[in-house]
Amino acid sequence: MSEFTTPLVVELIGNDEWSVYEKFEYHVGTYPSKEIIGVPKGFHTDFASVPRIFWNIISPIDKHGKAAVLHDYLYSIQYKNNRKLCDNIFKEAMGILGVKKWKIFVMYWAVRLFGKSHFKK
Repeated sequence: MSEFTTPLVVELIGNDEWSVYEKFEYHVGTYPSKEIIGVPKGFHTDFASVPRIFWNIISPIDKHGKAAVLHDYLYSIQYKNNRKLCDNIFKEAMGILGVKKWKIFVMYWAVRLFGKSHFKK
C-alpha cells in the first residue's frame, strides 16, 4: 500500500496560496517504494483548485489536502510527462488518506476533465 511518510507543513502566504514549509514524501504503489516523490520546501500550492461555488460540497483544504498538494507538484514538474499518471497518483493518494469514495470519484474526474490546461507541455 502507498504511504505518505512525512507530515505536510505549510504556511499561508497570500489569498488561497500556501508554501510548503518542510519537504514531504509520498511512496507510489507500495511501501516501501522505489518510486518516492518529494514535494520540496518552498513549493507553492492552492491545495485543491475547487471553484468557490462548490466549496460547501468539496473544500479546497480537507482530508485530501496532502494528495492535492502532491498533485499540484506533479503537474508543476510534468511528472514523467504523463498527466494521466499524475491524476492516478492523486486518486491513489486520496484513497490512502481515507477520503470518501464519492469525493475521490468527483475530484479524480474533475482533474481528468478540466486539468489539461494546468499541465503545460
